[in-house]
Amino acid sequence: MQDLWDIGTDIGGTFTDIIAVHPGSGEARIAKVPSRPAEPVRAMLEAIAAVGLPPTAVRRFVHGTTRVTNALVEERLPAVALVATAGFEDVLEIGRYRRRELYRLDVPPKAPPLVPPALCFGLRERTEHDGSVSQALEEAELDRLLAWLADTGVRSVAVSLLHSYADPAHERLVAERLRAVVPYVSVSHEINPEAREYERASSTVFNAAAMPIAVAYLTELEERLPLGAGLQVFHSAGAMVPVPAAKRRPLVMAASGPAAGVSASARLARELGRPRVLTFDMGGTTTDVCLIVDGAAAMTDSRMIGGRPLRQPMLAVDSIGAGGGSIVTLGPGGLSVGPESAGSEPGPACYGRGGTRPTITDANAVLGYLDPEALLGDTIRLDVGAARRALAPIAEALGMGVEAAALGILSVANAAMARALRRVTVERGVDGRDCALLAFGGGGPMHAAGLADTYGLAEVIVPAASSAFSALGCLTADFAFLEQRTLRLRLDGLDAAGFAARIAGMEAAATAPLIANGVPAAGIETAHVALMRYAAQSEATPVPFAMPLDPAVLAADFHARHRQLYGYATAEPCVIEGVRVQARRPSGTGLVRPDAGRPPRPARTRRCLFAGAGTTMRALETAILPRERLAGPEGGNGDGGVAGPAIVEDAWSTVVVPPGWRARGDAAGNLFLTRSAA
Repeated sequence: MQDLWDIGTDIGGTFTDIIAVHPGSGEARIAKVPSRPAEPVRAMLEAIAAVGLPPTAVRRFVHGTTRVTNALVEERLPAVALVATAGFEDVLEIGRYRRRELYRLDVPPKAPPLVPPALCFGLRERTEHDGSVSQALEEAELDRLLAWLADTGVRSVAVSLLHSYADPAHERLVAERLRAVVPYVSVSHEINPEAREYERASSTVFNAAAMPIAVAYLTELEERLPLGAGLQVFHSAGAMVPVPAAKRRPLVMAASGPAAGVSASARLARELGRPRVLTFDMGGTTTDVCLIVDGAAAMTDSRMIGGRPLRQPMLAVDSIGAGGGSIVTLGPGGLSVGPESAGSEPGPACYGRGGTRPTITDANAVLGYLDPEALLGDTIRLDVGAARRALAPIAEALGMGVEAAALGILSVANAAMARALRRVTVERGVDGRDCALLAFGGGGPMHAAGLADTYGLAEVIVPAASSAFSALGCLTADFAFLEQRTLRLRLDGLDAAGFAARIAGMEAAATAPLIANGVPAAGIETAHVALMRYAAQSEATPVPFAMPLDPAVLAADFHARHRQLYGYATAEPCVIEGVRVQARRPSGTGLVRPDAGRPPRPARTRRCLFAGAGTTMRALETAILPRERLAGPEGGNGDGGVAGPAIVEDAWSTVVVPPGWRARGDAAGNLFLTRSAA
């Protein structure tokens, strides 16, 4: 056991990042290999080899992936049948009465339903909102469903019956019969046991559509890495889950990669004592941002994918199509970046793999920020000439030089990222200028200072494992599972015994997957969140609580949270709309400083270009420093760090310190960038 390693991986659109940690010695290794969208398991095995380990040396393997999210967004999905209560089989087609684009009549008002009407079946049964049955489910009705299903040839079925969150008995009967004839069955009381029929049905269909993709992928991974309970998946609520649970509910894998980085960021924010942090994860395809307050990341219950709702508890990550590989275009409105990406094949033009369209990475290469002699992912050597040729048509159309066009591209990209930061701060009543910016991912440290200038932030933090921080987050997160259900209980006169019984049932459901994977029940902790609202409100506010419940304390906490968010609180009756219960085993892996396994390059200089006053540009001889030189409580120099312009490099990341900024390090390998001049 002492020779076995724990491994975290993050499969991105361009690179697959890996961090291996030896639980005994604490040694940590890091590597980066090109992603293989068609063969993700092969890319993971190549990543394990890149850190010098055979698969037999792995004790625990945790990974985050965008495979499920990408399939949902791109609608590369198998056919799904929907079983709904008779009279509600068109719930997906009706949707919500709102347009995607209010003032554009040339755009379809809503996305077409994922399930066509021909594959929607109305089952004659009815459960009411209080769980009572007004129309029983007859055996003949189940026979009629199976006969219809046989004619469709569909292998994946979503079952979303009316008010099944109140009593799932009918859904369980249907699922039992369906699982005997089709391989993939998704039931709404397991996926989203809440009110809101449309959102619940949409989420269940998403899960059913993802099941064939996720099961095939995870089964191959189990065969190639037979680790049993040591093989785990990161989910979008910021924790790890066992593979069997992910196969049953693959929807928990949506946005798992960005969630892993946020999870590691929350832990670092607590260790550094930063009360408000904005995460800035810039990868090859997207940029993901999230707000962390008092060491806890913001959560949300829903997001839109392809114009359709997905409802489940997840970290409130805002994603935009502005990553390093995002393609730059010049249209009637000027320059724009993304959402189309060059990906890993062919990648940006400067990768020399046949890409010809300009990207954000090409702009960074032209400005001199990237080392032209370095190997990216141990395989890619930069071709700055190719980057210049890719940017030349845009520069010519704008009537400026290639370098000026590159600076303009970075300015446009930073403006798009600043808008994402405003969405996760201003729209939640938080002044983002009070936050520190935690930058990671392949491109985050290069753009962090420029983004901070654009948004008005005073401090940038670049963690030690910045280029593979999401992979590290997979290892440092808790092993957890989450249950959320609609209750609709008035807080006044609450039946304490009945409420405790419901919570106990939810705790049992949340802990079962962990116990099934070998976690001792004594080592599992539970956390509770009430989704509170005033009686006349429709949206709920999450409020943590402890058991046994004290209604007076919960009411006071809700009033305080409501006042903080909306500026007021009232004396109206309070309602517990739902409850969220998380069972978790705390992680035993801490944030580590990985070793790339190669000596740092010596300090040197390189000519780089930076924006000057107004639209001017400055070509400056810039210090290129190994990151190790800034380690230690005094920034490595004894004078509080290094003043810009400077480029701080390690084997996998590049930190740009512009003029007017200063960088210093700490003993853990984190870098802190602050303004040194106006």
